[in-house]
Amino acid sequence: MTWISIYNPKGIGDVLLVSGGQASTTQVVTKTVGDVTQIKNEKTGAVVGYNIQQAAQYFQLDKELTSEEAGLVTLSSAQEKQLNDLIEKAGFEAITLDNSPKFVVGYVESCVDHPDSDHLHLTKTQVGDDVTLQIVCGAPNIKAGQKVVVAKPGAMMPSGKEIWASELRGIESYGMICSERELNLANASQKRGILVLEDDANIGEPFEINTAEKVAV
Repeated sequence: MTWISIYNPKGIGDVLLVSGGQASTTQVVTKTVGDVTQIKNEKTGAVVGYNIQQAAQYFQLDKELTSEEAGLVTLSSAQEKQLNDLIEKAGFEAITLDNSPKFVVGYVESCVDHPDSDHLHLTKTQVGDDVTLQIVCGAPNIKAGQKVVVAKPGAMMPSGKEIWASELRGIESYGMICSERELNLANASQKRGILVLEDDANIGEPFEINTAEKVAV
């Protein structure tokens, strides 16, 4: 399971959110011990998250984050150990955070029509050496041979939306191929369609959405 950590003190208060999967508020059960709340998927019983209250007491986190900076945070190995100490002290199981880049350059190896949709496409998209993800995409300009920006499972979009594996019309999808608007790029096109990168972009290379300029071809 991919575990990520999120901190947005102005939006949700001094709470470190540790997320390992998507579950709506109507599908979860929670158990709180001290400052640690465990969140489980009600249907499957799988642990999908932890909330750490009064997080600044346990971790050195910046409480004056701007709206652009708030969101996904990278904990150091020492902070991850401290997090697991808190989780285990509360009687829950330790987790392993995934601090790998979540926005990367991808290459669309194949693109075919979704068997149960008139607008969705089923792609095989390479995101690194020997790593290819099945991603369902509804963009009208998607096609094989493109280099694109992929939000992998565990990514957090500028809007605050988390990206996780999902099922679209009966087909599993492991990430999202992004548009300029979804990435909140400066001067982003408002037309529907994914961002297509230049040919010299390196597959698997991190795409820094906070500093990126429009690079569509």
